[in-house]
Amino acid sequence: MKGVRRSRRRQLRTPFVGMFDLFRIGIGPSSSHTVGPMRAAAEFLRWIALHEELPDADGLACDLYGSLALTGVGHGTDAAVLAGLCGAEPETVDPNEIPSLLAGIRARRTVELANGRSLSFDPVRDLRFRMKEFLPGHPNALAFSLCRSGEPVFSRIYYSVGGGFIQVEGQAVELSEQPPPRYPFNSAGELLAICQASGLTIAALARANEAGYRPEAEVDARLDAVWAAMSRCIDRGLVGGGILPGGLNVRRRAAGLHEALLERDRLDQGDPLRAMEWVNLFALAVNEENAAGGRVVTAPTNGAAGIIPAVMRYYERFITNASRDGIHAFLLAAAAIGSIIKRNASISGADVGCQGEVGSAAAMAAAGLAAALGGTNEQIENAAEIALEHNLGLTCDPVGGLVQIPCIERNAVAAVKAINAARLALHGDGTHRVSLDQAIETMRQTGKDMKRKYKETSLGGLAVNVPIC
Repeated sequence: MKGVRRSRRRQLRTPFVGMFDLFRIGIGPSSSHTVGPMRAAAEFLRWIALHEELPDADGLACDLYGSLALTGVGHGTDAAVLAGLCGAEPETVDPNEIPSLLAGIRARRTVELANGRSLSFDPVRDLRFRMKEFLPGHPNALAFSLCRSGEPVFSRIYYSVGGGFIQVEGQAVELSEQPPPRYPFNSAGELLAICQASGLTIAALARANEAGYRPEAEVDARLDAVWAAMSRCIDRGLVGGGILPGGLNVRRRAAGLHEALLERDRLDQGDPLRAMEWVNLFALAVNEENAAGGRVVTAPTNGAAGIIPAVMRYYERFITNASRDGIHAFLLAAAAIGSIIKRNASISGADVGCQGEVGSAAAMAAAGLAAALGGTNEQIENAAEIALEHNLGLTCDPVGGLVQIPCIERNAVAAVKAINAARLALHGDGTHRVSLDQAIETMRQTGKDMKRKYKETSLGGLAVNVPIC
């Protein structure tokens, strides 16, 4: 596209990722295809309003590239961009208000700027899907262009790099503003060494880092808010019904399964696999809410948003000594592991396949559960490694470009796998042959070797072998 600068530079190394960068409250169905593009569109409007030196323009256009183009409609990318151009932010927008925002911008065919100016923008003409083009910085790319008489005079490229994170081309990944952490670590090996030297648990070290940015009371309040948002998402999913949007005619199952499990518990408590079925239910509930475009917490992505909440609800419901402190330790340890994975590999399905989404979430959940159950630092790292190792090579091949098949059931299976990984690790003493850092590097290499059609393009795997009727 004329006016879009195509640097050959790969994305810059991710700076330290904090707890509340990884766990963000947003909307479904996708953190990389919905939350990130909405955030990018809103940021672009703020940015151009602050830069009066930009060339005179009377219009605006947006080009979607790579995975954002190929699976964008099924993931709601087009709607997310339009909502962002209306000023909506994923953390605060009411999902029920998005249809009226979209109707308004389609009717006006203009974008309103904060300084009172307006730019012409016809979604049919000016939101373009470049399905055969990939920009070099990341498979999830979008470019916003200021135009004069239909021709671009300035363009700004964004990459949606997973988990709702966005990156402007040539800049570091966008994170919340904060000073360097008290205990910086780049790898699991460094994390374990720092914990040993300081005498801290992984959760306590993560808490100390967060407390360097804000008061302890605020850290606790934010941890409570994240868990409350996850819990509300589970609870909404337990009563949601009907058919999921998108054309696959996937019926929501969580509400019916919930009623069946309640009845089974009333009649018989003797099923040894009872807890597993409840874990399946919790994960299905979250991911059905996500697929319906509801309010979810990226954990660390939307496509894998059900795994950590399901394992946390398992801890809360089935562990006798479950406590608020345990919930906090769970989230803090999970975030420490997620930070390492994002820094050294990827949490983006478009970048490394579903191993980066479901694999990362399973590793985080396993580590979190091991921490909540009082595991040693070595056992926590082992739990994360087991969960990640046994998701290596997992492809991202959503049928119809929708976060439904196989994504919803995949979260349920991975949640159970995370619990098993934690329990295996807790039966050991923390020593093991394959380190978490080695598993993360293997995931990075596997993702690099994986064919593009298996990385959230819907051009391979189940996406081409399951007919859409």
